[in-house]
Amino acid sequence: MATHETAHDTAHVTGGASGGAPGGASGGASGSASGPPSRPVLRRRARPAAVLLAAVLAALGLGTVPGPAAGDPGPAAAPSAPRTGRADVPGFDPAPAREALRRLLPRHAAQFTLEAAEPGAAGQDAFTVSGTAGAVTVRANTPAAQLTGVGWYLQHVAGVDVGWPGDSLGRLPDVLPAVPEPVTRTARVPHRYALNDTDDGYSGPYRTFEEHRRQIDLMALHGINEVFVQVGAEWPYYRALQGFGYTAEELRAWIPAPGHQSWWLLQNLSGFGGPVGERLLRQRADTGRRVADHLRALGMTPVLPGYFGTVPPGFATRNPDAATVPQGDWAGFARPDWLDPASAAFPRLAAAYYAEQRAAFGDSTMYRMSPLHEGGLTGTVDVRAAAGAVQRALDAAHPGALWAVLGWQDDPTAELLAGVDTSRLLILDGLSDRYNRLDREARWGGAPYAMGTIYNFGGHTTIGANTSVWLERFGPWRDKTGSALAGTAYLPEATGTNPAAFDLFTDLAWEPGTIDHRQWFADFAARRYGRPDPAAAAAWEELRKGPYATSSGLWSESQDSLFTARPSLSAKGAAHWSPQSMRYPAESVLRALEHLLDVDPALRSSSAYRFDLTDTARQALANHSRVLLPRIKAAYEAKDLARFRELVGQWQDAERRLARVVGADPHFLLGPWLAAARAAGADEAERDRHEYDARSILSVWGPRGTSEGGFLHDYANREWAGLVEELYAPRWALYFRTLEDALRTGTAPRAVDWHAHEEEWARRTTAHRTAPAGDPYEEASAVAAALRGAGFTRKR
Repeated sequence: MATHETAHDTAHVTGGASGGAPGGASGGASGSASGPPSRPVLRRRARPAAVLLAAVLAALGLGTVPGPAAGDPGPAAAPSAPRTGRADVPGFDPAPAREALRRLLPRHAAQFTLEAAEPGAAGQDAFTVSGTAGAVTVRANTPAAQLTGVGWYLQHVAGVDVGWPGDSLGRLPDVLPAVPEPVTRTARVPHRYALNDTDDGYSGPYRTFEEHRRQIDLMALHGINEVFVQVGAEWPYYRALQGFGYTAEELRAWIPAPGHQSWWLLQNLSGFGGPVGERLLRQRADTGRRVADHLRALGMTPVLPGYFGTVPPGFATRNPDAATVPQGDWAGFARPDWLDPASAAFPRLAAAYYAEQRAAFGDSTMYRMSPLHEGGLTGTVDVRAAAGAVQRALDAAHPGALWAVLGWQDDPTAELLAGVDTSRLLILDGLSDRYNRLDREARWGGAPYAMGTIYNFGGHTTIGANTSVWLERFGPWRDKTGSALAGTAYLPEATGTNPAAFDLFTDLAWEPGTIDHRQWFADFAARRYGRPDPAAAAAWEELRKGPYATSSGLWSESQDSLFTARPSLSAKGAAHWSPQSMRYPAESVLRALEHLLDVDPALRSSSAYRFDLTDTARQALANHSRVLLPRIKAAYEAKDLARFRELVGQWQDAERRLARVVGADPHFLLGPWLAAARAAGADEAERDRHEYDARSILSVWGPRGTSEGGFLHDYANREWAGLVEELYAPRWALYFRTLEDALRTGTAPRAVDWHAHEEEWARRTTAHRTAPAGDPYEEASAVAAALRGAGFTRKR
């Protein structure tokens, strides 16, 4: 590899925007009316699968495995890449970072010079930012770290924000400001992991490559270096299992539709929303390859799903050397069987799986697996031996690779940890900020772990996170004697919401010393809209003290809305598994809304301001639902029909205001979500199946047994224009009519089959607009006025 002197890259970023404009769709409401662009057809592999399998099987000391169906051209050939997917020493190509800058900063990209540098202390990623006005230099040891340096400059020198979602880049001057003194930052932990296993399902299962790329660029800008890649993950199962007695048609019926595939990979369900089409499988595999390639090009690690034993029904019957364990039920779904990793068939299938995955997506150094997730059954399997077999199969295919496992509920168990080399394990702790009295070293025997957060469940549109808990724990946990903390894990179940939480959590790994909670939010308020503003500062101070100061102990997410709940006078929340009461004083959001409305008019044009204003007005209304419903209940129980009608009128007026305010911002629309699903279909029948997949996960989630018995209905509720008017408001209107009829007739309210009502909605194919309508400021002002009229005083 070249030395620093010979590989010194001083090329300026030049040229205009390429590959997409900044401000593209974010994860929360991805997709577009026009659907995904055309993608290259998956190419015939340069090497037959048998050749690829032979090397893996030789490492295992095994014979051959039956190949895929004859005549199948297979997935795209993956280009060779460094084993690490990184470029840690001078000599790497900064072109991918330059191209990302052109997409992110089309007006200013040419003012940055990107240089290669050595890693920082202890081999950690590092960047140095320096330069004069209009000539900013960023030196770093990977293209991604170069982008992280640019992100640091934008926040701390230029004073603007590029959030997920929303930005204030329009406030940048034509000539970028000078860096007063060179600044160096070194990552405090080697692993900065991102994306929950559920992100693809809840954030956008039908996202285009361009949307994935935009999000990867944002993650690099915020210092993340390891990203879970789910899109296309079904392909190696589809290919490999055709060599173990299954037809392509059987497998396409077993694989769920994209919106539900996350839980199939977690071994929780199969088949729902299918059958999936061959064309879709190939498109998704192609997108996954392009996503993995983009991550590698930036020096980031594409974290791919590993193989731990999920098989279709009847596997042991078709493969006599296999032993399978029925996995029982998950929330009303029959779980796929588990192939005992100690049985002879397991290493053969694992080798076939990894060979197909390599052919399609290339290699990585980290693979994501969570055996026995959320109640899986061990049967007679020795978990310690099984874990060792899973790791050996991974090691045979990818020597030295890390196994990333989710820390959730009781997992990983002591038995699993006892069977593996924990030095090659990374536990992604999903509970770091949820509970108290945690000792991760004692709990996991010193295995390396990443401090994680899951502040969003199901894609709920709710503001807040336990941010003060992050600041209180990260430094002490990292610095204590014997610490096993080796990373951060950004794990909301859906991304594209809560930009303040995204910014603060990703800052943990890069800011030296202890971050001051109050000062961080003050600085965020200034850069979020492009310059300091007293009203913006006051708004974010209210939000800091309220929804962003919730405590650990039981929850990591704030409460959801009652407008999105299945109707009941005793409703406490929409999602069964979410907080059932307010986790902070509701008045803090109302005061924040009032302050945001007073922000200088010159700062109101940014997408960041419009998103925040919409989101805060939406949250203020959502919190008001918890005031109104008890009043409606009291009027009903008092048999006061006039008062009942008056309060129901207030509720319905609030729903109309909610629909208007969320309809004014592109991130709160149902239309793009549905349009993306339909665009992925090859014919009308497939388009309808995809739309049902996309609608059902927001409403019934699954069949009746899952929706009702598993309490998953409305799990992914969200206050989106289209959902409010077409599902939530009519559902409440129907319920209120039954109560009014009961009051008028003196009889019990008639029962409603809510699942049937919601299932009918999920089966619709009604069109919804894909562009916002109305003015966010006017709609938010109307919300504030209405809430003041309901008895709330201004800025108290």
